[in-house]
Amino acid sequence: MHGRSGDEMLLPWPQLESRAYWIAFIGGFLAFAWWESARPHRPLASNAGQRWSRHGLLLIIGSALTAALFRISPVMLALAFSGSRFGLLNRLWMPRAIAYALTFLALDFTRYGVHWSLHTTWLWRVHQVHHSDAEVDVSTGARTHPFEAIYDQAAELGVIALLAPPAMAVLLVELAFLLQSFLSHANVSLPSALERRLRWVVVTPKMHRIHHSAELSEQYKNLADIFSFWDRCFGSYLDAAAAGDDGLKLGLNGVSAEQSRALRYMLFQPFRRSPSNSQAAGVTAGQ
Repeated sequence: MHGRSGDEMLLPWPQLESRAYWIAFIGGFLAFAWWESARPHRPLASNAGQRWSRHGLLLIIGSALTAALFRISPVMLALAFSGSRFGLLNRLWMPRAIAYALTFLALDFTRYGVHWSLHTTWLWRVHQVHHSDAEVDVSTGARTHPFEAIYDQAAELGVIALLAPPAMAVLLVELAFLLQSFLSHANVSLPSALERRLRWVVVTPKMHRIHHSAELSEQYKNLADIFSFWDRCFGSYLDAAAAGDDGLKLGLNGVSAEQSRALRYMLFQPFRRSPSNSQAAGVTAGQ
């Protein structure tokens, strides 16, 4: 079989993927943690070390379950499908730059669709774990229930199997998702002029904080992951919170700050009698 992604690599693909991920994870986390420690947008009431350890444990549990269930990463699946006759992005006639650009757009749009479904179906039960954080900082991106991690991974693997994108493009998208998660959740503020320009293309911390509002209607807004234009295209963009950036209350009504920091509470929150913040299954965005 012929594939577009079979470039000769200096390192085996699994080793390359692992090194790239951990360099980006450690370097990105430390960089944004230093930034928000040096110039925080607002002071945090909770202990940073406690937050990071609890969210880190949640990330480890989710990553272990997805690895055990799927037994293949998005990058390795793209490599496996590089020679498929049925892929849409592995055509020999397609310029590599176009294939890379379409990979970024397709996987980021998939994230937008997945996020929309997490707010508008019964899946809110698992996604509320992410939103129940009473404060938002660089570690909040790791605050994902294991069931949500499985759902995210399944959707991404399905799209990769359908499109058969270049493996290197998938690796770059995965790294971009990681770094963007640190940026959008970081407890930082960009200069106003720069922030206004950046949010035309990418999701900024100020833009994403609106999505973490305790106000129900604002949680349906600003759903994009990397590219902010998905929200503008599909009517889910909100320029500013009703209370303003400084007066914005974060988290979920009905969940105390103490509850939100407990790992046990995070793991079992989806099984509560009713979802927090009264987001019932089947509610559509904007209602």
